[in-house]
Amino acid sequence: MLLSKLVCERTKDAPQDAKIKSHILLSRAGFIKQVAGGIYSMTMPCQRMSKKIQNIIREEMDAIDGQEVLFPVVMPRELWELSDRYNTIGSEMVRFKDRNNRDMLLGMTHEEAAVHLANHIVSSYTQLPMMIYQIQTKFRDEARPRGGLIRVREFTMKDAYSFHTTKEDLEKYYYRCFDAYNRIFKRIGLKNFIDIKSDSGMMGGSIAHEFMLLTEVGEDSIVLCNDCDYRANMEVAEGRINKAECEVEPLTEVFTGEDKTIDEVCTRLGKKAEFSCKAVVYAVKGNSEEVVIAFTRGDLEINEAKLKKVIKRDIVPYDGGVSEVIACGNIGPYNIDKSIITVYDKSLAEVNALIIGANKPEYHYTGFNFKRDMPDAEFYDISKVRAGDTCPVCGGKLRIENGIEIGNIFQLGTKYTKSMGMTVANADGSLFNPIMGCYGIGVGRAIASIAQESGDEKGLVLPMSVAPWQVHLCPLRIDNEEVANKAYALYDELKKAGVEVLFDDRDTAAGIKFNDADLMGMPIRVVVSPKSLATDEVEITIRRTKESQKYAYSDAVKVIKDIIAEQMSELNA
Repeated sequence: MLLSKLVCERTKDAPQDAKIKSHILLSRAGFIKQVAGGIYSMTMPCQRMSKKIQNIIREEMDAIDGQEVLFPVVMPRELWELSDRYNTIGSEMVRFKDRNNRDMLLGMTHEEAAVHLANHIVSSYTQLPMMIYQIQTKFRDEARPRGGLIRVREFTMKDAYSFHTTKEDLEKYYYRCFDAYNRIFKRIGLKNFIDIKSDSGMMGGSIAHEFMLLTEVGEDSIVLCNDCDYRANMEVAEGRINKAECEVEPLTEVFTGEDKTIDEVCTRLGKKAEFSCKAVVYAVKGNSEEVVIAFTRGDLEINEAKLKKVIKRDIVPYDGGVSEVIACGNIGPYNIDKSIITVYDKSLAEVNALIIGANKPEYHYTGFNFKRDMPDAEFYDISKVRAGDTCPVCGGKLRIENGIEIGNIFQLGTKYTKSMGMTVANADGSLFNPIMGCYGIGVGRAIASIAQESGDEKGLVLPMSVAPWQVHLCPLRIDNEEVANKAYALYDELKKAGVEVLFDDRDTAAGIKFNDADLMGMPIRVVVSPKSLATDEVEITIRRTKESQKYAYSDAVKVIKDIIAEQMSELNA
């Protein structure tokens, strides 16, 4: 490819809203161009990179017996009503009416389409297990798109769906896919990634894992143990906290006036936050009259994902203010109105004397003891893990790091096959609902993750396996006839040898060419110049290590092919 013809504008400055490295570098290199918030066009280099990632994904999915299909982007309302997700998913799903006034939607995921396809084809247990996958454009109307390709509204992803006769068969296949994901991320050049236990969220199911790239700009919090392999997403992470030990006290009502926050009340009463009870109020989504109050120790935070699992409802923040049954700022578990859904964190169970709200303005209780005052209370793990908490596996210390989700896998069970009426005949003629697994990778997010992890102060540093071109050929003084002849001859030889080359054929300064080469990040840069040709040599630089060495012009193709083979071998090892 001739750089002079490439529709890809490099720029000195990134867009004003570009705050993180991957967004800055991909924009400056001309790989992406924003069309609207969370919606991007990809130029040829980025599209070539995307296709290479897709091909690696295809190879690994085909290797575990996947069958590539293609589901529609647009689906009818009725299909999603079968799974009950049409009404439970919020405004992130785009709904519209077609010209016949039928309710339609844009696919943000394709479980329903996968079950619809399988339900019309699979009728016998002998056809299972089977897995179908697609690489497809999807649309999710994210409220806060950010980070270039990291969180977008329109995106390309691979989603796969497997169908099984038994839970054991699903688990066996699940871990085949788990291993395939590790191979995919290694082959595309990612290094600092891990797999963690995660919450299945709106996808449903029981067991789920996410693959996370560890990076300071990640928006997911990951809990890791310093001493063992325990790791989990904050949404499902468990930890053991230090007990708040104190003597038993009598239950006493005390005046606290306008003090309402944990800090204000504890300061007034001369107690630490760990000896107080925090109340966080929610409303059930879609029913603001149904109130949920979660209680935890005053020094902890509520984990909403865990809370939702306990109450089996979706929740939104409560904004009803002070009412006859809810005295905001003075809420406590003792004698609370029975109409309220209450959930108590396990951190409260062992505290002998708690400060709690008295459920009326200006008053709190001290000395509250669940064992004595509310012996029938049940406790759940609904609080967030903190750095320094004790590992539930080995007793070591937990730490928290940030990460970008680069892939996820779920054991869905029969959530969709049962609700959508998919049955298959067993060996004895009885019918059963197949058990499903689901497996996703975002292609654009993979591109952003590579840029985030491997980029440097000069630009992108792209792995050989996914770089748009393997070689960036930079002739200096191309107006010099010998340089031009040798450069074009080398360009042709490399192409004949099967090497992908981006040829900077512009008659421009060396600094501009080198800056563009560094910014675009091809793995190998080859310089042909009057100086190098004086000794019949070319200069070859490895972008990743910045190592530069001169080789005989006649050996250039062989040297370049050897470098490509070595780097590909590292990625595929």
